Amino acid sequence: MSIPEALVLGIVQGLTEFLPVSSSGHLVVGQALLGIELPGVAFEVAVHFATLVSVLVAYRKRVGALMRGSVRLDPRTWRYLGLIAVANIPAAAVYFLLGDVVETAFETPAAAGVAFLVTGGVLWSARGATRRGPPNAPGPLPGPRGLGVAMLVGVAQAFALLPGISRSGSTVVAALWLGVESDDAAEFSFLMSVPAILGATLLQLLDTGTAASTLGTAPLVFGAVAAGATGLVAIRIFLAALRARSFHRFALYPWILGLLFLGYLWIG
Repeated sequence: MSIPEALVLGIVQGLTEFLPVSSSGHLVVGQALLGIELPGVAFEVAVHFATLVSVLVAYRKRVGALMRGSVRLDPRTWRYLGLIAVANIPAAAVYFLLGDVVETAFETPAAAGVAFLVTGGVLWSARGATRRGPPNAPGPLPGPRGLGVAMLVGVAQAFALLPGISRSGSTVVAALWLGVESDDAAEFSFLMSVPAILGATLLQLLDTGTAASTLGTAPLVFGAVAAGATGLVAIRIFLAALRARSFHRFALYPWILGLLFLGYLWIG
């Protein structure tokens, strides 16, 4: 793989990982239309790690506060970390219990097309859910109010294991409808993605083998830098849309993409 190709793939990964348009769905579309496949597990590991760094940079103040609070055994900090852990239980359970179903969905292009339409509907529903104002939970670590809300947001994340369902979009919209303030919903969604991305990266590392040496160091580095930089930009665009109450407009893209992709599959 050449460096320009690595840059393009890194940019696409960084943007689609955090904008509510489903990175996994784009992979299915790319494979079906152009025969594009990520060149080896090593590249996937590199770009996923880079997007993880994007979250840590974007929320570095909150991450630092969580680290300090955990060391001090601050109860609010441990409550927040507990909510993040609970929110990741549904996706982990679905992956280990229904992994074959998820893999089948990736091998069924039409499933991604339909899922894009569902994602559009979920995003459009944010018209009536986006809210600004005081946080719903007291203290310096606002977020979901209780384990039940965190679990339901986690269920939304579990659905995003299917290609075409946006993780960031489904979790933020779920949090909004459950009464979480916009900025808090986004922060919780991105921070709860850290264990998910880290887990996916570790699972991929188990299968890396000699892929890194055959691919070369330069494409890995350039692809990772591109993914990390564009991931950071995507997070800022995401937050700006939420604050401007225009988040629902993202729905147009998955609707159009889903319809065009289903049309292509039907004609073909």
